[in-house]
Amino acid sequence: MQVKLKKISSDASFREYYRIQKNLSSSILVRAHKDSFKNLIVYAAVNKLLIENRIKAPKLLNEYFKNEMMEIEDLGAHSFFNHIKNKKNKFGEYKKLIKIILKLQNIKLRNYINIKKYKIGINIYNIKELHKESDLFFQWYLKNNSKKKDFSKYKDKIKKELNKIYKKLYFQNQCLVHRDFHISNIMIKKNNFGLIDSQDIIKGNLLYDVASLIDDVRIVLPINLKTQLFNYYLSKTKKIKIGEKKIAKDDFDILSVQRNLKILGIFVRLYKRDNKSNYLRFLPYTWQLLDLRLKNPMFKDLKNLLNKAIPKKNRKKVKF
Repeated sequence: MQVKLKKISSDASFREYYRIQKNLSSSILVRAHKDSFKNLIVYAAVNKLLIENRIKAPKLLNEYFKNEMMEIEDLGAHSFFNHIKNKKNKFGEYKKLIKIILKLQNIKLRNYINIKKYKIGINIYNIKELHKESDLFFQWYLKNNSKKKDFSKYKDKIKKELNKIYKKLYFQNQCLVHRDFHISNIMIKKNNFGLIDSQDIIKGNLLYDVASLIDDVRIVLPINLKTQLFNYYLSKTKKIKIGEKKIAKDDFDILSVQRNLKILGIFVRLYKRDNKSNYLRFLPYTWQLLDLRLKNPMFKDLKNLLNKAIPKKNRKKVKF
């Protein structure tokens, strides 16, 4: 039997991927060069949970956890991004992803996932966790894009305003949240849609993955399509009552803002710390998404602070 090993593109994690080709079949060898527990064991455990609940995910084939490696099912090289970018009827295709989110949200909540000898805890997406993520905006983006005296002044004011906003979230800890549900984390093989990069799963808000998908920085979608997708989700979920739709939209906007502030920080960190400059090209559109959601009147004070901290003329900056 002829076996070929080929390195394939990595993601924003500390994992490396190699495709193992065995005659007509293939699998993926995953190597974690940092935080192997999360990047291998937790990832394998979450995939097991997803598969048990009829969501396609990479199945664990062989584990070499002691050597910081594992072999998983190959879900192919064709992502939803490749699939959708030239499609005219994007709404029809995106509805399939909304259905995956609904499946994920219907999984019975639990405190632990078991795999092999390991018991994996599932954390809660509380305000402390939301701040921990949006703090990446201050630590990496704002710090590298403002004068020292301005950094301290605006950091404290923006954090205080974010704290007020996060306290307004309504649909808290009601479902499992993938936490990075976007079009490059959905793989398509033989018309089957598979979900990857799921190791950060957490108990959180119904609208988080919806915001992650609809306000994805990797693809520019028309505003009317974004609205269509949001309304489609509302029409299909059984967890949001008719009278709660305005509240759901507010939660969506808050989580979109929180996520995109986090993304600004993460993408600068990927460049500064990990020498991955390709993510910087997404920064201007991330600001466009923020500006879109900051139109909600609840963000009046936050919008003013961000405009002062990062003037609009500086938001096209992709070099740090």
